[in-house]
Amino acid sequence: MAVSTIYSTQALNSTHFLTSSSSSKQVFLYRRQPQTNRRFNTLITCAQETIVIGLAADSGCGKSTFMRRLTSVFGGAAKPPKGGNPDSNTLISDTTTVICLDDYHSLDRYGRKEQKVTALDPRANDFDLMYEQVKALKNGIAVEKPIYNHVTGLLDPPELIQPPKILVIEGLHPMFDERVRDLLDFSIYLDISNEVKFAWKIQRDMAERGHSLESIKASIEARKPDFDAFIDPQKQYADAVIEVLPTTLIPDDNEGKVLRVRLIMKEGVKYFSPVYLFDEGSTISWIPCGRKLTCSYPGIKFNYEPDSYFDHEVSVLEMDGQFDRLDELIYVESHLSNLSTKFYGEVTQQMLKHADFPGSNNGTGLFQTIVGLKIRDLYEQLIANKATARAEAKA
Repeated sequence: MAVSTIYSTQALNSTHFLTSSSSSKQVFLYRRQPQTNRRFNTLITCAQETIVIGLAADSGCGKSTFMRRLTSVFGGAAKPPKGGNPDSNTLISDTTTVICLDDYHSLDRYGRKEQKVTALDPRANDFDLMYEQVKALKNGIAVEKPIYNHVTGLLDPPELIQPPKILVIEGLHPMFDERVRDLLDFSIYLDISNEVKFAWKIQRDMAERGHSLESIKASIEARKPDFDAFIDPQKQYADAVIEVLPTTLIPDDNEGKVLRVRLIMKEGVKYFSPVYLFDEGSTISWIPCGRKLTCSYPGIKFNYEPDSYFDHEVSVLEMDGQFDRLDELIYVESHLSNLSTKFYGEVTQQMLKHADFPGSNNGTGLFQTIVGLKIRDLYEQLIANKATARAEAKA
């Protein structure tokens, strides 16, 4: 059971630290935000282990869907903090807390316009505060985290975030700052090709946010130089990359409805063993039997092979095409190894559980689910290893 200690002090004008006499360690207390007159005076420390996962991707690339799949693996639906700001970006479940790194924008929408920078530009973000608060949460210390309001484009008063068992930081820059990167226990990058990204962004921003096609095109073009400079390079640091590309099964396909998805898994990551198809380390090309896996034109093709990625040895699992019946996915699951499932068919069960999620009929949903299960396994190994180390230290 986590043990909490609450301290109070008068609010000051900048970042401050307080030394706990019981633990003799410095802890992050708060930072007064220039956008609000609110003053904070609460510090909570919890004696529990917090594992930090980083998820990087451009806007409109499926981070929210991935987060819902990931939190589902750990149990309990992820919801905004109870009784808090209805425009909060934070999601909390029984085990996980998901923080959107947009909350660390140092410039609101109007400030960025005035300064002529995009949200992707490091100058529009407070990496010092991001580092301080992620480090605090990892050390079991609650923080007052700012809120970026996506509706108004302004920075709202902060919210209290208590340290969870698993902290997920998702957004544009989880691996940009070396200090933050070093706090991550595992990192994922969603790498969506320009063609697919454009189609997804149109669907989301036109259908959900009422943007015009012209404004979406203009936004993409305006963001591209900063994306290439500040976001895309982060994938070299990721432990796993989910790469989404147009299909190769349909010659000259321009619709982008059928996808080729690659799961790139770095070798040698502690507590993480890459998934493989049939024979580990081999090069495999597999077209599943049509009598066991129903799929309409253009069919499904899997590939698996060792490769190199930014000078790292990796294993790559690829799926091109889409399923017609998710319940038949068990046939594919039975040919994959190192899935870190608790029981036979758990991948299929998770996919069926969220059949209405985007990507549930192709490799995006399948590989997001697989990575979620691998993160659960990594978490359990980390906690068990730390418990063993504490027991040995006491012996």
